[in-house]
Amino acid sequence: MFGGGVGGGAGAGAGGEVRLLLGERRRLTDLAYRLLGSLAEAEDAVQETYARWYAMPQERREAVRAPGAWLTTVAGRVCLDLLGSARARRERYVGAWLPEPLPDRTEGDGRPSELADPADRVTLDESVHMAFLVVLESMTPAERVAFVLHDVFAYPFGEVAEIVGRTPAACRQLASSARRRVGAAKAPAGPAAAGQAGVVRDFKAAWEAKDIEALVGLLDPEAVMTADGGGLVGTVLRPVEGGGRIADYLLFIAGKAPGLRLLERSVNGRPGLVAQAGGVTVTVAAFDLTDDGRVGRIWVVRNPEKLRPWTGE
Repeated sequence: MFGGGVGGGAGAGAGGEVRLLLGERRRLTDLAYRLLGSLAEAEDAVQETYARWYAMPQERREAVRAPGAWLTTVAGRVCLDLLGSARARRERYVGAWLPEPLPDRTEGDGRPSELADPADRVTLDESVHMAFLVVLESMTPAERVAFVLHDVFAYPFGEVAEIVGRTPAACRQLASSARRRVGAAKAPAGPAAAGQAGVVRDFKAAWEAKDIEALVGLLDPEAVMTADGGGLVGTVLRPVEGGGRIADYLLFIAGKAPGLRLLERSVNGRPGLVAQAGGVTVTVAAFDLTDDGRVGRIWVVRNPEKLRPWTGE
């Protein structure tokens, strides 16, 4: 049970309460980012969760035996509400909507944890790879919440039911349906991902050399590239399908942006590429490999509102 052992709010005092709540912040951000696919929305959800905590009278806060569990329950409900409204917003989104990509930030940079960038508080593992997050986007809000809480965070279905507002049996069915979606999409990627760094390095070299044969060789014939500009910057509005077409498009971009600089960077815990123009990050690309080690999926995020965690590059 997440947070179940975190108690003692009544006897800890104000300082102890603050330390306890800040200690929960990383886990709440972890949860909210996986549920929402947006770092900005995740941070808003966590802030709303803490706001609701402090909106309670002191005596009510002191009566909460497990503040961590209380915060997680509220955060889950806040995210569920946000997911419902997000579906409507994303239907009006210009082009494809992709999750916000995250850099690989290290802890211990000397900043207090409560002041650190929200990206520093997201644990990068299999459940935040772009392939996994994209599949989560195909789920209903209830499926997503039930699946992430149970399968990723090991929350019992009885407690998931309190958050989702359905019976434990219904939540079990929701998670099962979500699990089938993940299995059908083969996400997260399989063992081929272990060699992804070398493939991405070769991909970068082929693009820089404008070597179309090398690019085609690295791409699966049925590869798909999806780009997200959010209507704020130029990019393709529909997925580019087929290795040959993707290679042609990439070389077209290379010709249009001669000053673009490619950097190898970790994107959501996997090797990816960052493109910079004049020292400013303008594109982040995540990759997924097929079982034979070719590039099967490319997710290109160009929406500047989703590149905030990369501005320090």
